[in-house]
Amino acid sequence: MSEKPTKMSGGKPDAARRSRKTPKQSKENATRMMHHKVKTARGRKISSKLWLERQLNDPYVKEAQIQGYRSRAAFKLIELDKKYSLVKQGDLVVDLGAAPGGWVQIALQLGAREVIGIDLLPVDTVAGAKILEMDFMDDKAPDAIKALLGGAPDVVLSDLAANTTGHKNTDHLKTVALVEAAAEFAMDVLKPGGHFVTKVFQGGAQKDLLNRLKENFKYVRHAKPEASRKGSPEIYLVAKGFRR
Repeated sequence: MSEKPTKMSGGKPDAARRSRKTPKQSKENATRMMHHKVKTARGRKISSKLWLERQLNDPYVKEAQIQGYRSRAAFKLIELDKKYSLVKQGDLVVDLGAAPGGWVQIALQLGAREVIGIDLLPVDTVAGAKILEMDFMDDKAPDAIKALLGGAPDVVLSDLAANTTGHKNTDHLKTVALVEAAAEFAMDVLKPGGHFVTKVFQGGAQKDLLNRLKENFKYVRHAKPEASRKGSPEIYLVAKGFRR
């Protein structure tokens, strides 16, 4: 946000005023100019210190706070929708991995009539949304979501991410399992012509899953929004035009 010029007292009333306008800066440049450093506190790990610094200096975090979005992830869905036209006026949307509610907010902002979300973590109430506090990998979760839907959704969104263990192969398998479960759910509930978006990592979706999606959707692409951190391995898989 640009600042209002400061009124200064004590100047000569008949002197010519000099312009104090400065060129507008991008969010990234502005952030670099105001870089915040976090001191290492007792008991705080270096990784926690770096995470705090990154949050404090992230332009998307700052913009999310300004616009009232619950997370910087809101901008990822904004970008994906702008490019792929995912959510239309009056759509019924499912949000898997809804916490803290950024994608719920954007789906409603884009015109969804209702959003049904699910997450292990609690999500504060959002008008126009029903959120289940439940593990999506629980065998009962799909039926619990369907009970709230009351019909086939137009869009299934998944920003699910597995809790990491630090063991690369284990974390990869957990992530693959989440993506596959989200895709199976989407293909089970979507109405014809519906869309599915899911977070995947690095190499993208597994070949078998990618082939299944290509068989069941008219259009399948990988995408990395600008709002995804450059150092992050996350990308998104967009599948449009479900063929029931």
